[in-house]
Amino acid sequence: MSQSPHIIVVDDEAPAREMVGDYLKMHGFNVTLCDGGQSLRCETEIAMPDLVVLDLNMPEEDGLSIIRDLKSRSNVPVIMLTATASPIDRVVGLELGADDYIAKPCELRELMARIRSVLRRATPAPAAAAADTKAAEKEQLVRFGTKWLDLNAQALRDDEGNEHPLTASEFGLLKVFAANPKRVLSRERLLELANARDAEAFDRAVDLRIMRIRRKIEPDPSKPSVIRTVRGGGYLFSPTGEKA
Repeated sequence: MSQSPHIIVVDDEAPAREMVGDYLKMHGFNVTLCDGGQSLRCETEIAMPDLVVLDLNMPEEDGLSIIRDLKSRSNVPVIMLTATASPIDRVVGLELGADDYIAKPCELRELMARIRSVLRRATPAPAAAAADTKAAEKEQLVRFGTKWLDLNAQALRDDEGNEHPLTASEFGLLKVFAANPKRVLSRERLLELANARDAEAFDRAVDLRIMRIRRKIEPDPSKPSVIRTVRGGGYLFSPTGEKA
């Protein structure tokens, strides 16, 4: 029997974090409650959770700096809670590597659905790995410019085998491109295929995420040849990196 996912809920307001924590425990998750960045760091030094639910608006240390710190140390998925629901904060959070957001006060059933969706995207399917042959494993490696994307391990590696950090949402986009080479994909289609939620901030977030991906994979990120922008159309993955 697989172990229940471990979720850390970070909120400076005790009633809010306890309400979320109790609801998630009731649905079978292992939950740790933290009142801010310092207690979160202490917990993650002991063990990294499967997912973090993080309030963006906290007095001691704001959520955006906490996301920046978390993502510099790990690929742990993050769902932001935004009381002010500021579009700027949401987009900056997504740019820093957060995977989703929900406005406070949140509908607990919706939060749980978001958590399950992000965990599905972040967790490799165990059945696939067991049945793999060596040839099938090779097929799971896709060349993206200067790097290799390992679809089974959900990892981005260079030719020397060094792993380069990749958020769950970035992996989701690369996986879509890998399945649709030489095909122009609109932002809406990318979001649909990557199983991301359809919200205003995510349209802009696609551009931000692709900018981050290009920094990791393009031989020259200022002149992208692997993931190209098609004016008025969207984006196109060119496996051979030929110029437009």
